[in-house]
Amino acid sequence: MNKPVLLLGAGGHAAVVMDILRQLNCTVVGLVSKERPKAQAVFDGIVWYASDDDVLSFDKDEVLLVNAIGSLPGQEVRFKVQQKFKQLGYCFMTVVSPKAIVSDYALLSDGVQVMPGCIVNVNASIGEGTILNSGAIIEHDCIIGKHNHIAPGAVLSGAVITGDYVHIATGAKVIQGIHIGERTLVGAGATVNKNLESNKTLYVAKPFLR
Repeated sequence: MNKPVLLLGAGGHAAVVMDILRQLNCTVVGLVSKERPKAQAVFDGIVWYASDDDVLSFDKDEVLLVNAIGSLPGQEVRFKVQQKFKQLGYCFMTVVSPKAIVSDYALLSDGVQVMPGCIVNVNASIGEGTILNSGAIIEHDCIIGKHNHIAPGAVLSGAVITGDYVHIATGAKVIQGIHIGERTLVGAGATVNKNLESNKTLYVAKPFLR
């Protein structure tokens, strides 16, 4: 029997995750957010809790947490929340959209989220808490670190390796065999054709100004 789920977060990413949970017929017992979620159909009927402390009223052995806080470069709220509750003994659900394609031979760690239209191919390994966002492609033999965000439409060719806390932005492309160090940001639309050290930022296109 599947355990009931408690959702952490109430923004746009949370709405997408909540939609997936409904498609998976999960029992969502509540939503935790400092701010009341905006009125939208996807959150209808879900109890709102305003404090992280409310999580502690749920038995850690009887509920799964889903980290639905969005991930942006330079922001650490998402993985700090996950770290906090993991240290308290709570487990995080791995969420895979039924509209994603994930190889039976891929490895998804705890708390990974695979959004609609994403493809994860054979022998890929995805680290704890990572978001593979809508339409992202993770090719064969990639090794993705903890708490990465592979943004919508990003493409990682075969055998790419990333460190922890890497952000690969919308539409970026990484050619095969590239290594990307931890806490590195690959900007939107960039093409990565050489290894990147840790704590680097790669921008390519200048923003369009009206």
